[in-house]
Amino acid sequence: MSASEKDTLHMLSIFHYVIAGLIALIACIPLFHLTIGLSLTAGAIVSEEPVIGVAGAFFTLIATLIILFGWGLAFFVFLAGKNLDRQTKYQFCMVGAGVLCIFMPLGTILGVFTLVTLQDDSVKAMFNRNEVQSTKEGPMESVQES
Repeated sequence: MSASEKDTLHMLSIFHYVIAGLIALIACIPLFHLTIGLSLTAGAIVSEEPVIGVAGAFFTLIATLIILFGWGLAFFVFLAGKNLDRQTKYQFCMVGAGVLCIFMPLGTILGVFTLVTLQDDSVKAMFNRNEVQSTKEGPMESVQES
């Protein structure tokens, strides 16, 4: 594997980190709904109708699920970028690149470019060498190197 391919994988990992940050930031948008839902549920917005509390619980539940899903997805993309930089876990990187294709337009561009780069035979060989090397070393020795 040439130095330019390592540089390409390093740049792809940096872009994965950036997209992961954007996904996490966008996942924070429902925090407004979460705040409103908690206010309705806790009774901060006083009303005499009991339906308001149920609506607040619904707002809270849906907003929480969306936020947690978005943050989980951002963490997944972050880990894919980390593995790209280390040239380990080839299948994980492939799945991460496929998931990125959902996020139009930047994620799609990054995902497709990552998939094309990962299909190169020299990149596959580098991932295989690193996987074999990490299994020979064992988990404790690789942690001590970091």
